[in-house]
Amino acid sequence: QVTLVESGGGLVQAGGSLRLSCAASGRTFSSYCMGWFRQAPGKDREFVAGINWSGRSIYYADSGKGRFTISRDNAKNTVYLQMNSLKPEDTAAYFCAASSSPASSKVVVTTPLQYDNWGQGTQVTVSS
Repeated sequence: QVTLVESGGGLVQAGGSLRLSCAASGRTFSSYCMGWFRQAPGKDREFVAGINWSGRSIYYADSGKGRFTISRDNAKNTVYLQMNSLKPEDTAAYFCAASSSPASSKVVVTTPLQYDNWGQGTQVTVSS
């Protein structure tokens, strides 16, 4: 079990940048596949980016490719999401999640059901 706390959200103009952080408690953070998801009002929670336990395998949803960068620092028990060239359609609550599913030891998993630990979310609002 790991507890996750996101930070770094806020209001930004279109074209701007934000860096989200997710601090994890627990000694086994480095064994988890970590993911970022987002959920806009009235929409399903969607995968944004994921990174495996070592950081050597990374996967992005099409919506963030070329604009978002996920990274992790296992020494600091933290995962990051650098978001550049933000668009109004990026507006959503962003959630950090940790997966200990068997599949996540081999590949970056992308569906919410494969993640068993979630943060409380941080709001990102991009104005036009």
